[in-house]
Amino acid sequence: MAAIEMKNIVKQYGDGFPAVNDVSIDVDDGEFMILVGPSGCGKSTLLRMIVGLEDITSGDMVIGGKRVNDLAPRDRNLAMVFQNYALYPHLSVYENIAFPLRLAGASNEEVDRKVREASSTLELDEHLERKPGNLSGGQRQRVAMGRAIVRDAQAFLFDEPLSNLDAKLRGQMRTEIARLQRRLGITTVYVTHDQTEAMTLGDRVAVLKRGVLQQLATPRELYTNPVNLFVAGFIGSPPMNFMPATIEGNQVKMPYGSVTIPEERAKKAQGKGLLIAGIRPEHFEDASVLDSGKTQGSTFKAKVDVVEWLGNEAYAYVPFEAPPEVQEQLLQLERDLDGESLRTQLVISLDGASRIKEGDEAEIYVDARQMHLFDPSTGENLTLDSSAAGTIPSETSTQQVAHEQDAIATPGEQEAATET
Repeated sequence: MAAIEMKNIVKQYGDGFPAVNDVSIDVDDGEFMILVGPSGCGKSTLLRMIVGLEDITSGDMVIGGKRVNDLAPRDRNLAMVFQNYALYPHLSVYENIAFPLRLAGASNEEVDRKVREASSTLELDEHLERKPGNLSGGQRQRVAMGRAIVRDAQAFLFDEPLSNLDAKLRGQMRTEIARLQRRLGITTVYVTHDQTEAMTLGDRVAVLKRGVLQQLATPRELYTNPVNLFVAGFIGSPPMNFMPATIEGNQVKMPYGSVTIPEERAKKAQGKGLLIAGIRPEHFEDASVLDSGKTQGSTFKAKVDVVEWLGNEAYAYVPFEAPPEVQEQLLQLERDLDGESLRTQLVISLDGASRIKEGDEAEIYVDARQMHLFDPSTGENLTLDSSAAGTIPSETSTQQVAHEQDAIATPGEQEAATET
């Protein structure tokens, strides 16, 4: 095992635009680090620079205390699991798992011991003599993981390993990967565009946008204390609600009326003019079924447009009008989030016992203590609790950079990374 240090990493392609722009991340020994963001954010390119499949334009990659910028993949002692498994179709499961050991010249006894230990861990014992073409997607992914496990690697690298699986199998494999990493205690860097995987798997999560690190923090910190509009909109499903707002004293005025926020938060946003108020759907409730313990919020009346009932909960949708500058910021955010809908409507999470129907003029409770206020021009969270926000990039590194296409390894490159 080894720590991984990324120091001011930059990757520029031939046209000069940075796919990864001045990213610095320290992955502790034994830590499960997630790189997350929409398509084109640079996460796969960054992973490929760790393993050595992409050259580093500038900056230092340090693994186990040693600078590895100029080392070939085979000399970095890293085990990588790809999205498309990269298995040899003509070899059995046993031989696919054993391949890196045979390449390293291990004895037959050592090969057999390590393969059977890995197959037992991954519940592949009954499939060892089968070919990859006769396995399910989840089984093939476990074979790819087994090939990584048998090596005495310094770290595991996962490049969107679950994206080819159906939703149910993704959930099962997510749990297996988490248990495996905890049991082995090996340093792991995991790339995904799925924020559910990021929130459930990672010790810490690095959120990337257009090659720039936006925030590095624990999943809970990202959710409760996002540094800007992008992180707030990307983390959470359904995403955070964003509404136009102004502030006077500790009163925030929104399309549905005014709510009171804590004074220490209000002070941070004074004198800023038009703001964007952000609050998550679960911080609303139908006032008629409100828990008696919720006494510190505010209520307002709103006409409900659509209700989606899901059994244990429901979602109510309430449209509102927003000024052009707020609409433009939300449209830009939608583009940054790969089309995640942030239309000018309020999404309210309701208890399953709520009887609110479409067309009702409902009384809605909101816990305004959970509200964030953002600057519409910069997207900055003005009410950020800096003591609990994790790593926030410097002003220089948060400048806008060009979009990049996530790199895709050729089969030969994949073999080089997984076999060495």
